[in-house]
Amino acid sequence: MQVVSVRSSGDPKAEVYRIELSDGSLFSIKLVYVPSEYYPQALCVVDKVLSSQEEEALRFAASCVRAEGQALRLVARAEQSSLGLSRKLKQRGHAAPCVQRVVSRLIEQAIISDYRYAQMWLRGRLARRLESPRYLLTALCSRGIDRDMAQKALTGVLDFDTEVAMLNQYLEKKHPIRNGSSTNLRQKLKYEGFSSSVIDLLEEGEG
Repeated sequence: MQVVSVRSSGDPKAEVYRIELSDGSLFSIKLVYVPSEYYPQALCVVDKVLSSQEEEALRFAASCVRAEGQALRLVARAEQSSLGLSRKLKQRGHAAPCVQRVVSRLIEQAIISDYRYAQMWLRGRLARRLESPRYLLTALCSRGIDRDMAQKALTGVLDFDTEVAMLNQYLEKKHPIRNGSSTNLRQKLKYEGFSSSVIDLLEEGEG
């Protein structure tokens, strides 16, 4: 296979090229998506005769550009998590290695952020309904968010008054009649992720 023509986007930072091959293939690539072992700049040369591996590297980069375009359209509609975006791209027919490379690139550029997504998701959820901290953490983890990151996001979003409201609603739903020892109830509330300061406030009110 041979490179017939090469056109640059004119933006040296973007390093986007339109490549035509001798079989009539015409596609756009970004050098950042060409595996470094193939010396990307050296492949984008007119009359360059490509080995099968070099051709495959260019086609992989082209696939990444297409996946990136789809990813950016999804991000423009709503904040995305890395796992959620990966699933959507695969559902749209993009190959797993390509999806992994594109998502990693978007994370590097801070275009997607699991922490930012977690905060957005928590704010939206808290605006609609109140649940225990443990439930919220579990829900975030099921969306592919690392537990430590989910905990950090929850700590950043959850203020004292909201947690008090969460606790009162949890008790009304789960323990409308509070039988048993206060010690058992305290242990249950700690298991559900409520902070000691909020639990102490509850006990003071009952005292």
